[in-house]
Amino acid sequence: MLPAWTLMALAFAPALNDAATPEVQPKEDAYGGVRPLELRGAVAEHAPFAVRCGRLLTMDAGDQIHSPGMLLVKDGHIEYAGAPIDVPAGYDLLERPDAWVVPGFIDLHSHVQTGGWGDINDMVLPTNAEFTTRPTIVTNNPLIRRALAGGVTTLFGIPGSGTSISGFGVLYKTKTVEHYEDALLADPGGMKVAQTNNPERDFGDIGATRAGLSWLLEELNDRAVAARDADHFDPALANLVRIMNRELPALIHCAGNDGVASTVRMWKGRYDTRAVVSHGSFDGWYVADYVASMGVPVNHGPRTTNFLYGVREGRLVGTSAAFVDAGVPDFSLNTDAPIVPAEEFFFQATVSARYGAEPYAMLRALTIGPARSFGIDAHVGSLEAGKDADFAFWSGDPLDPRSHVDSVVIDGEVQYQQNHDGQWF
Repeated sequence: MLPAWTLMALAFAPALNDAATPEVQPKEDAYGGVRPLELRGAVAEHAPFAVRCGRLLTMDAGDQIHSPGMLLVKDGHIEYAGAPIDVPAGYDLLERPDAWVVPGFIDLHSHVQTGGWGDINDMVLPTNAEFTTRPTIVTNNPLIRRALAGGVTTLFGIPGSGTSISGFGVLYKTKTVEHYEDALLADPGGMKVAQTNNPERDFGDIGATRAGLSWLLEELNDRAVAARDADHFDPALANLVRIMNRELPALIHCAGNDGVASTVRMWKGRYDTRAVVSHGSFDGWYVADYVASMGVPVNHGPRTTNFLYGVREGRLVGTSAAFVDAGVPDFSLNTDAPIVPAEEFFFQATVSARYGAEPYAMLRALTIGPARSFGIDAHVGSLEAGKDADFAFWSGDPLDPRSHVDSVVIDGEVQYQQNHDGQWF
């Protein structure tokens, strides 16, 4: 990969003349795009660089916003994030007084890792805690690249919801790399559960009712607890035991007030896992106070408004605002991509803000909220010293549909550039 400062200088220098511009030789990749750029001549690898921008949204615990702001990046990590300071010796400086620099977005409910709908469901057994999405990941596929061009830098690639426990997902970066290992953040990253709705099976078995689904889940969870307590290794239960030990989070698909309440009651109340409610849509917000009181995060979407059941209120309800206002911790949003296109992740926050949610809280729901709920906030989710250098340059406010992504940096390396890849969105 080309050093970040070199690509960024090409992308952002206001007027590079012929004498100053290195000769560029495009390289076609497997998908027909031009990536990566190769500069002829000797260039130091992983050169440190500084970014001075118009506005820096750190999304840190102090909610610091710097206008102007500065980042120092070295060896793929952030060394400094704050107000402008003197550029250290050996650092190249990129001046972007017009840009907003924002942490890379994190979508915890995504199915684009295969490049399509294939290989995300196994419909033979109702629970498959031994499964993983690892073999299905096709790095740098067109759907992942669309997410990247929308400022999304981390995805939780998960199985579908055809069965009640469909397996374990992988946390990966949207890097334009060939090998799975080069994009990996955590494998397994967590478990995918479908508590209600989709897995209500048509086969006439015990999963045909929600009571039956609950029985299936508790029976398997009790087996995992028993294996843990007896120090018995069962390869089919090994990762589920890690869920019971709170080593990994569980993302649980549910909707409606009954589904959300039963999810929280089971996975937090009975088993005390690191449960995260996913979807929580329709009238799931009716139990927002209960979810908040149990300290369970919500990963909301793709539906972030309630209008099918909203006739009770006589209005369209902004359900993101309802969960946040109730005090749900580490609230986040999702696309369930490709249900909502991955590149429209920001628009989930835009619409939520339009229907009553505080805009800055919705920016947190794209960044530090999902990172904290999944325990990956030491690496991603905010721009702070020591964290991965994952960030995007926006032409303006990321929640403004008129804004667009100029460039995306992951682990200190440019992965998307409007000037070379085209402005996709």
